[in-house]
Amino acid sequence: MDIQDYKIIAVDFDGTLCYSNWPDVGEPNKELIEYLRIWKKKGHKLILWTCRAGDALELAVRWCRQQQLEFDAVNDNLPEIIEKYGSNSRKISCDYYIDDRALNAATPAYSFI
Repeated sequence: MDIQDYKIIAVDFDGTLCYSNWPDVGEPNKELIEYLRIWKKKGHKLILWTCRAGDALELAVRWCRQQQLEFDAVNDNLPEIIEKYGSNSRKISCDYYIDDRALNAATPAYSFI
């Protein structure tokens, strides 16, 4: 499958996939998890994009697997993206970011103050 044949979705963990209080995990965002499972079944790629590291990250990845949610990458770009651009940027390359703290750049900044 060519890169143009699928979308890449980067999704945050705390407050997005999981209603948690870091470093603990809590209740799943069932609607979002089901949405992501559907996208994955259609051949799209998922990246878990979180500030968690070490044991807290391992806990989050295990929790996601318990929710039957598997990622193509965790806190990293997909291998095909690294190959395409010849480097691994710190910024994740994706088509969509899903995050509880996201702002849409098309919305004027003053509307959030």
